[in-house]
Amino acid sequence: MSAKRPAPELPEPLEPLVDAHTHLDACGATDADSVRVMADRAASVGVGTIVTVADDLAAARWAVRAAHWDPRVYAAVALHPTRANALDDEAKSELERLAADPRVVAVGETGLDYYWPGKLEGCADVETQIEGFRWHIDLAKRSRKPLMIHNREADHDLLTVLLDEGAPSKVIFHCFSSDTNMALACVGEGYFLSFSGTVSFRNAHELREAAKVVPVEQILVETDAPYLTPHPFRGAPNEPYCLPYTVRALAELREQDPFELAELTTLNARRVYRV
Repeated sequence: MSAKRPAPELPEPLEPLVDAHTHLDACGATDADSVRVMADRAASVGVGTIVTVADDLAAARWAVRAAHWDPRVYAAVALHPTRANALDDEAKSELERLAADPRVVAVGETGLDYYWPGKLEGCADVETQIEGFRWHIDLAKRSRKPLMIHNREADHDLLTVLLDEGAPSKVIFHCFSSDTNMALACVGEGYFLSFSGTVSFRNAHELREAAKVVPVEQILVETDAPYLTPHPFRGAPNEPYCLPYTVRALAELREQDPFELAELTTLNARRVYRV
């Protein structure tokens, strides 16, 4: 087995930036000190605000604690669609309590994932995912928080459920990975599209074309760390400090000045998350 690639070096600073979606716990943070170290490292290259996101109940509890440990960190709470089969009454009650916390800025990540059912043991089936997604949409509306969406190979059904339920006033498609048609459909509904390191992958042709058509006032940027480390560090550990690599790749793709794109995506993030 080959050794894991080393962590990327610090990029040239690019500020201001908001990492709109990351997983500090999965990056290795465990306590207030390790959260502070990661936030300091990110801040040293211009990433001054971080939204750490939950995908199960334990991660949701941790994310809220992390958001109280460091003023640069905020939280999003939900059950990932593949874990929607754990959304019992007790889980719903706790997520409602956590979503009400002032350091929680979004309900997410929730949505639909049609890739894993049948491949991943214990993965929620499609019907259960849809039911869970509907509940999270309602929670976002009741808590008056943005809805943060995970979408994998479920474009049509996801938009259908949003239309059927009535979307919250702010919807974020985290790690947007679909094509131009889907991007335009989301833009038309006023949704925000958040781009991760995948936009820097040269073989992600449809995604890269989609990134060109999104109005700048509807773009966010994220790491989704520790996953999806941008080119040329693909396969290495990701962390919020790596965000400038993605923003520069996105700016080059869209033929924009990277500093201007950084400033505009930060304004969008502050508008969406109210931070």
